[in-house]
Amino acid sequence: MIKKIMCFVVIGLILGTTTVMAGRSDREKAAIAAAEKWLRIVDKGNYMESWNESSEYFKQAVTQDQWEQALKAVREPLGKFISRKVKSATYTTSLPGAPDGQYVVIQFNTSFENKKSGIETVTPKMDNDGKWRVSGYYIK
Repeated sequence: MIKKIMCFVVIGLILGTTTVMAGRSDREKAAIAAAEKWLRIVDKGNYMESWNESSEYFKQAVTQDQWEQALKAVREPLGKFISRKVKSATYTTSLPGAPDGQYVVIQFNTSFENKKSGIETVTPKMDNDGKWRVSGYYIK
């Protein structure tokens, strides 16, 4: 189950390793803002709300119950969120195993109470309504 959830974002790790130049595009800035807003929901432990705020693609891939169980298993052992900084952001229109669309693969250097140095990969996707919503999430 967790494997299925994380499978479509693992590619984000590969794509997200490229360091972004200083000037980010408007679409990258908007996707980062959407990712940070979504991450604040997750940081508060509101896992059901994070699922509700995710992209349609994400909701089709994972049920609300599966998502809540996966986040409890992955996030809760890390303890409280401490800090987060954007490491990279890469715009793409194609990801393996996902439909073509507009994506920004974002990596954050993140610190938690029980994991001082982690990397979160968050992949917002432009939904049909023109809003950036998270379609993938992975912690390393």
